[in-house]
Amino acid sequence: GFKVRTTRAYWDKIVFKHPDLSNRLEDIQQTLARPEMIRRSSQDANIMLFYQQGIRRWVVAVARRVNQTDGFLITAYQTDTVKEGEMIWPK
Repeated sequence: GFKVRTTRAYWDKIVFKHPDLSNRLEDIQQTLARPEMIRRSSQDANIMLFYQQGIRRWVVAVARRVNQTDGFLITAYQTDTVKEGEMIWPK
């Protein structure tokens, strides 16, 4: 229900930290656009974790919701496990 923005420079920082995502920008975009699951962070109610099942691991995009229509990408990564937190979608 909100747009997630980032800059090319910030995406490059994410890839530097998580080099396995270097060719996965489209996967992260798809994870944000059509997630299989969305969870609210247990630490911050404005942070949402978007999950999409990859071949062997989950692709995760973490975004902070600023208001009703806008947010920004905090990080992205691949993981074997889903973090705890309130299930937002699907319910």
